[in-house]
Amino acid sequence: MWEYTDKVKEHFFNPHNVGEIEDPDGIGEVGSLACGDALKLTFKLDENGRIRDAKFKTFGCASAIATSSVLTELIKGKTVDEAAKITNKDIADYLGGLPEQKMHCSVMGREALEAAIENYRTGGKKRHELEGRVVCNCFGVTESEIERVIRENNLTTVEDVTNYCKAGGGCGECHGEIEKIIEKTRSVKIREIPSPVPAKGHKLTNIQKIQLVQETINEQIRPALRADGGDIELIDIEGDKVIVAFRGMCAQCRLAEFTMKDVVEAKLREFVTDELFVEEDKESAQEPHNHRG
Repeated sequence: MWEYTDKVKEHFFNPHNVGEIEDPDGIGEVGSLACGDALKLTFKLDENGRIRDAKFKTFGCASAIATSSVLTELIKGKTVDEAAKITNKDIADYLGGLPEQKMHCSVMGREALEAAIENYRTGGKKRHELEGRVVCNCFGVTESEIERVIRENNLTTVEDVTNYCKAGGGCGECHGEIEKIIEKTRSVKIREIPSPVPAKGHKLTNIQKIQLVQETINEQIRPALRADGGDIELIDIEGDKVIVAFRGMCAQCRLAEFTMKDVVEAKLREFVTDELFVEEDKESAQEPHNHRG
């Protein structure tokens, strides 16, 4: 059973702005009944070019209804340009978070908004269409859609991609292709983003430290461990102590202590701050670990 926040429950049981606007300025339709989720978003502008009203119709789960409801609230009062900056993360954050397996609902909301804005800007002549090569035939997800959710949400696994856009959630034949897209997209991102090494003598805030530690694990440490069938999870940060748990082959390896000091701790000191030290949460490492819950 999914763990929903009070905000999600509120917008599911009492959704806002359900329906369809007559003679709308923008119409966005995404998803399909065959895939299990569908959303239609309509909006109307006022005389100042701001979104006066927005309504939705959706077919889907509690998360699909809640994210659609929140989306209409988020865009009201905004100009089209302002609304266009809303991301799927903004939608999920407004709800206090979503189960990972339901993040695709927030992505569907963002796609419906983009489709409605595109429809408005082209005077109703253009409807949102799939762009690029279809990778997941089960759910009709294209390569460009997969690349985008990877970039915007810092995804690292096929399971992550499935959670955010459903690609790979059907027959599974596209898993290998998705892995290649992840590798390609993240390698481009690594080249584009400057190294997270802070300026010498710069004191990190707790938020900056957490962000840099997680980035370093994702970009510098995890790929090497996964190449040997292992993985690592950040458990907590207490001051300068970073608590991690090894997964997969790493959890059973006799050289885990060496890996922790000479790989994990060394990389964190190189890319974050040389004051950090690492401890392994062995109790967590022994527990069964299942990302799907």
